[in-house]
Order: sequence, then C-alpha cells, then structure tokens
Amino acid sequence: MTAKPFKKNHVTVLGDPNARHSIIFVHGFGTDQTAWHTVAGAFLTGFRVILFDNVGAGQSDPAAFVQHHYLNLHPYATDLLDICQVLEIKNAILVGHSVGAIISVLAVLKQPDYFCKLVLIGASPRYLNADDGYYGGLSAHDLNSIYSTIVNSFSSWSSAFAKTAMPHPDQSELAQHFAYAIKAIPQAHVLTVLCSIFQSDHRADVAKLTKPTLLIQTQEDAFVPLAVAEYLHQQIIGSRLSVINTIGHCPHISAPDEVIAAIRAFLAE
Repeated sequence: MTAKPFKKNHVTVLGDPNARHSIIFVHGFGTDQTAWHTVAGAFLTGFRVILFDNVGAGQSDPAAFVQHHYLNLHPYATDLLDICQVLEIKNAILVGHSVGAIISVLAVLKQPDYFCKLVLIGASPRYLNADDGYYGGLSAHDLNSIYSTIVNSFSSWSSAFAKTAMPHPDQSELAQHFAYAIKAIPQAHVLTVLCSIFQSDHRADVAKLTKPTLLIQTQEDAFVPLAVAEYLHQQIIGSRLSVINTIGHCPHISAPDEVIAAIRAFLAE
C-alpha cells in the first residue's frame, strides 16, 4: 500500500482505530477538513474518523492541483477512493458538504462496497436552471456575472460570497474566516474549481444511488434552494430529508449541534 494519498490530501485519522465503522468527512468549496472540527469531534468515540483536504484546499499537496486534470468532479472522487483503498475501508459512513456531497455520490457509485450510508449536506446535482423545468437557482447570466466579478474584483467577491454563505450577524466571525480562507486560494484555482462545480450536471448520477441516504438542508440557503433538496429526495429512492432549524449554506460550521443530531438519528436507524 502506498501512503501517497496521505501527503496528497493531508489525511487525518482520529477516533477508535478498532471501530466497526469509519466516518469519512468530505468538505466543500472554500473550506478544508478543519470545517468539520465540531461535527467530527462528536463521533470520535465508537467510530474511526477520517478527514482530508480536497486537492487545491487546505494543506493538500500544492503540486497535486493540475488544473487541466481537475476540470470536473470525477478526479476528486478518485482521490477519495484512493484514500479508502489505502485505509482498507469497508462499510463506511460518508458525510459530504456542498460539492463534497456530489464528490461523495460519485465515489459511492464507483466503489459501492466501501460505503454503507451517505449523508449529503447542502447538496446540489446542478446549480444551473435547466430548460426541462429543473430549478437549480442560478441562470447563465448569474454564472457569467460571478466569473466576471471574480476576475475583476476577487477580494470583494470573496467577502460577499462568504457573507451570503453564512448570513449570521451574531456570528460575523464565521463569514470573516470563510472569506479569509477563500482569498488564500489562488484566483485561477478558484475559477477552475467553481467551473467544475457550476458547469456540472449530476442529476443522472444521484438517481442511481441505492445506499441509505440522509439529506440535510437548512431552512434558507442562498446557493441551494429547498426545491433542490426536495428534488434529490424524490430522485434518491428511500432517502430521508431533514430540514434543520437554521439558515445558510454551512450548517456544520454555524449550527453543528443541529447537524450532529440529524446524523446521530440517521445512524441509529
């Protein structure tokens, strides 16, 4: 077994090494494995907890982010599966946030034997509205505006994006920290990652899921409308939708107790 994924993705293994199940946490855009600090910490007893940084984020190997390779989400799923292979994962619970949720879906479909349950937080299979009536929340004009603003005013866009993702006036430090993390990412890398997210359409993929799946959605999310969560609930056979009592796109950071309670209830089923 090679330890290459451990350096590439800065893998961290915590909790009970002899536990029956592992829980793997997959972070979303603009964050890294530290975003799971509170939620992951709640499962250190009774589980082996696995955290990592997607390539291009956190303390992942900077040399690993070859832009032409990461133009879609499949390479990220392959990275996750490489980690699973090295750690000899079986029947793991996979918890993914935002783009990390779709990365998780792709990984499950490629190697289903590694996983037994799936938790998707703020997931969207397609952010663009579609001519077939699908409502993702963004128009082509919206996307062009986002890309243009990133190119012309990256710092201002980062601050505005963070405040939109975390609209919590009483926790303003969360948005500030998120904005700082985004600004630390090279501008060209941000554009590459966002294109891989916003230009994707994984509706056909989510419809293939057969693993027990929990969808966690906040009451108001500027990036993922409730209609998207309801769409996923309809498409994923046997899925459970939990609309938790908070707002924003990053409830695992802003309202971790709500997320922990939802996951615990799901795992107890």
